[in-house]
Amino acid sequence: MTERTLAVVAGGLRQPSSTRLLADKLAAAAGEELTRLGVTPKIELIELRDHAHEIVDNLLTGFPASTFARVVETVAGADGLIAVSPIFTASYSGLFKSFVDLLPDGTLADKPVLIGATGGTARHSLALDHAMRPLFAYTRSVVIPTGVFAAPEDWGGDEGGGRLDQRVRRAAAELAAEVARRDPATPQDPFALRTSFEELLAGE
Repeated sequence: MTERTLAVVAGGLRQPSSTRLLADKLAAAAGEELTRLGVTPKIELIELRDHAHEIVDNLLTGFPASTFARVVETVAGADGLIAVSPIFTASYSGLFKSFVDLLPDGTLADKPVLIGATGGTARHSLALDHAMRPLFAYTRSVVIPTGVFAAPEDWGGDEGGGRLDQRVRRAAAELAAEVARRDPATPQDPFALRTSFEELLAGE
């Protein structure tokens, strides 16, 4: 079996967090789908609340702490990304946006991304297509067609839970297919020389 890595970014602020629960469901389903396709999944979970102070420090100083730098490296080296944010005031959280802002340009280019969100009302589901999808389109990601939103009623009862599970499985299958058909990710070395000395001397 070949191996592919999925970075799972959960932007929940509280514990326990419905955002983390949705991220776990998506990661488990995507892992199962990759296995079904003959690919060994490696899941790397990142909870942004654990790095909140480092994110703010990075925004203020321009330099990441060593632990946060490893988080960025994990996302850059992943073959696919599952990104889940709580929705506040019809958009993703400030912590989630700050994290995306700190990713070096090109980190998510051509990377398959599954977007998910949680909120206090089903009306917030519009934020998936009006806020999160444009955000990752801007980073030149390959955002898979199915996004997954979980409202409070999706967690209780057979009907709501069944609908959520269907969406999770459909989105996971789309992400797994996109990841499996691609070559393994080759993250860029931030210290690699990308311009030849001839080009430097020529002023190009």
